[in-house]
Amino acid sequence: MMDWTDRHCRAFHRALSGRARLYTEMLTTGAILNGDRDRLLTFDPVEHPVALQLGGSDPAALAASARIGADWGYDEINLNVGCPSDRVQSGRFGACLMREPGLVAECMAAIAEASPALATVKCRIGVDEQDPETALFDLVDRCAAAGVRVFVVHARKAWLEGLSPKENRDVPPLDYPLVHHLKRERPDLTIVINGGISDLAAAQTQLKWVDGVMLGRAAYANPGLLGAADHALFDAALVEVTAFEAVERFLPHVRRELEAGARLAAMTRHMLGLFQGRPGARAWRRILTVESIAPGAGLEVISRALDAVREASVRPLAVA
Repeated sequence: MMDWTDRHCRAFHRALSGRARLYTEMLTTGAILNGDRDRLLTFDPVEHPVALQLGGSDPAALAASARIGADWGYDEINLNVGCPSDRVQSGRFGACLMREPGLVAECMAAIAEASPALATVKCRIGVDEQDPETALFDLVDRCAAAGVRVFVVHARKAWLEGLSPKENRDVPPLDYPLVHHLKRERPDLTIVINGGISDLAAAQTQLKWVDGVMLGRAAYANPGLLGAADHALFDAALVEVTAFEAVERFLPHVRRELEAGARLAAMTRHMLGLFQGRPGARAWRRILTVESIAPGAGLEVISRALDAVREASVRPLAVA
């Protein structure tokens, strides 16, 4: 989720779910080795368990980046072999690596040797004219031979020629049965399914066949669903977190970041969908969007937005 799941987003999502594993946006090895590591890699300790997602195809650079990530405290190092963006293809990483399973396995062996953190792969079921079953099993088996035990599979092909990155998220048909088949045939591996899963009921259904479910755009657009995830997917004894409670939990992070010089809009942009489908959702979005960008905007903006939601929630219905 490039440009989306930054540290503010992850801290906010952790306020909703204490059990879900959070992933960074994909960071290239070049950025980690040569860029501003404090900006790229710093995360709030509340985010644990949190995975660093890497983009790259050079085993040595990936090993060095994985070592840095582990030293920074990440619980998992994930290699992205599924992103279809133009930037990724030109850099020889992401989904185009589905064509080079041997290289991916070499990269994963280097990551596993360099870092004590869990080494995982996120992939597609294939690209372009590849036969999905052949491509997926080949990649998984080679990586498993290199020691990888956890695979996150986006159950769509990526068409690197003819479809835009946006279209690649929706147009190629989903093939959940293939991912279920992978789990049946490789029961010793941990298989996590991704793609088109829009709510917790769908996630529960998938867990009949696989070990885990990754939510991407659904969790970002409607983060409130994460408030029920711990209860629905992990432990029925856990209490659901309401949207109001999540905001209260997130405020300490906002306060610290504002004091450190961060802009309010950098944090509130991730909160816009919190009250989706509820009275006051439009006012919540409007206040956060318009007022958070003002110079010196602070916690009072979030308070006004919450007041608007509360007011809408108790407003009597008009009777014709």
